[in-house]
Amino acid sequence: MKPVKSNSTYPNLPQRLFWDFDLDKLDWDKSYRTVIERVIERGTKTEWTEMTRYYGKNLIKSTLINEINYLPEYAIDLVERNFGLKRTQLKCYKKKQSRHQHWL
Repeated sequence: MKPVKSNSTYPNLPQRLFWDFDLDKLDWDKSYRTVIERVIERGTKTEWTEMTRYYGKNLIKSTLINEINYLPEYAIDLVERNFGLKRTQLKCYKKKQSRHQHWL
C-alpha cells in the first residue's frame, strides 16, 4: 500500500478508495465522514486498522450512529462485529427501516 502523504499524521490509505478525490488536496479531518464510509464499505482489515488509528473509535462510532446515511448489509454486519454497535443504533439502519417497502 503506497502512503498517501509522507507525513505520518495522515492516514496511510490507498488511492483506490478515493478515486474521485485529489489526495494532495484532501482535508482528512474535514472529510472524516467520507473516509470512514469508504473504508468501511471497501477497505481491508489493514485499512480499517489505519482508519481507527487516525480517527479513533469514538469518532468512528459517533459518525456511524449519527451521520452515515447508507451502508450495505455486509458493512453493517462488519460494523457490529468490529465496533460493538448494534445495527439498531446506526443511522443508516434506522433510515432503512423507516422507508416504505413495496408490498410485492
